[in-house]
Amino acid sequence: MHETTQLLIEVGALLLVLSVLGRVAARFGFSAIPLYLLAGLAVGEGGLLPLQASEEFFVVGSQIGVILLLAMLGLEYSAEELMSNLKTSRLSGILDGVFNAIPGALFAILLGWEPAAVVALAGVTWVSSSGVIAKVVRDLGRLGNRETPVILSILVMEDLAMAFYLPVLSALVIGAGLLQGAITVAIAVAVVVTILYVALRHGRFLSRLLPDKNAEALLLGVVGLTMLVAGLAEGVNVSAAVGAFLVGIAISGPVAHQSAQLITPLRDLFAAVFFVFFGISTSPADIIPVLLPAFGLAVLTIGTKTFSGYRAAKRAGIAAPGRWRTGLALTPRGEFSIVIAGLAVGAGIEPMLAPLATAYVLMTIVAGPLLARVPDTAWFKARVRKPTAAPPTTPVTTR
Repeated sequence: MHETTQLLIEVGALLLVLSVLGRVAARFGFSAIPLYLLAGLAVGEGGLLPLQASEEFFVVGSQIGVILLLAMLGLEYSAEELMSNLKTSRLSGILDGVFNAIPGALFAILLGWEPAAVVALAGVTWVSSSGVIAKVVRDLGRLGNRETPVILSILVMEDLAMAFYLPVLSALVIGAGLLQGAITVAIAVAVVVTILYVALRHGRFLSRLLPDKNAEALLLGVVGLTMLVAGLAEGVNVSAAVGAFLVGIAISGPVAHQSAQLITPLRDLFAAVFFVFFGISTSPADIIPVLLPAFGLAVLTIGTKTFSGYRAAKRAGIAAPGRWRTGLALTPRGEFSIVIAGLAVGAGIEPMLAPLATAYVLMTIVAGPLLARVPDTAWFKARVRKPTAAPPTTPVTTR
């Protein structure tokens, strides 16, 4: 069979299966992400029915999915809201890094790993997946909730921190000298600052350049600009997701609203492909020996991530239910954790890191969307509901 024909059959069949899984998830009222991941495991290497010709499609499709997820997230907020959130959540973002990077680092030290692997595992446990969390928040209908800007600001700080963390890790794993490492980091900083400056100072001019009267031209313009900036950012070791998010921030007004409506179906399609690819890239046979260590690390860092998110929401003046929604929504890890592990393993550092990180991410990415729904349950609401004060009783007097 011709390779193109086989690709069409594989992709078409898998998309139909995803459609059924999505309907099942909607029928029972939970996120389809875990089902998409299981579908990916079933058709990946060592799975029940491995795909043969469509691997490259899913590699590219998953990257487009992450980029569109972050671009859509950026369209939800203006540059002014972003800066306001970053200012108010700066301390929370720093504490989020401390609380969640340290467990990974200590875990690697206990395993006797070398310093570069320690830094890598710290990054794996620190950063949550903006793509996964954005979809979870959207699926649960919480985009308009008061705690959503807190979640967004922490995710943005994590993504921005990755723009500086990844070049540093790259320098560590390749054993680069001080001067070469400093040059790599300086380039990354300059790119992030430049994109932020353009988004904040010239976003309105950028919006005027996009043709809001023609839907087709607007869709092509926004998607093209987003992918161009994401690609340029990644070319200099800055996260493509950060570049896409900043493009979304830079587009404002009616153009942003119309762009969001046009991109939504495209985003949904490629986001599903992204989660399937994550499952495809995980071999079930490799993760079995590291299940117990990964489980312990997952339980520990789900607790620290929930605590740091809860604390950030509390600091923002949000009530107890919103604090729990913030903490539990921030628990999923995802694409950045895999990128970090791949960078270290590709340089020949600690072969156990890859399966451990894969098992860890699979556990957290499945548990996270499920945990995020817990605050919506009746029993949880009853537990966190503030007890109402009993009405004052009138003292009984006797004559």
